[in-house]
Amino acid sequence: MSTDTTLLVTGMTCEHCVMSVTEELSDVAGVDAVAVDLVDGGTSTVTVSASTPLDDDALRAAIEEAGYTPVAR
Repeated sequence: MSTDTTLLVTGMTCEHCVMSVTEELSDVAGVDAVAVDLVDGGTSTVTVSASTPLDDDALRAAIEEAGYTPVAR
């Protein structure tokens, strides 16, 4: 059974940004897939799919490592 985690991210403007965030999030243990709905210069929606529970802090750290800002909810 897959679970999805939705994250909001600011600072992304192009497909290179999408690739960077996707690459970093894919390296987090348990992540099966990453989908990004890019909003150029706005708040993008990032959906992370996993078959096991994910560490929210690890997801936020991965986004920051890629150079972008996760939005707190």
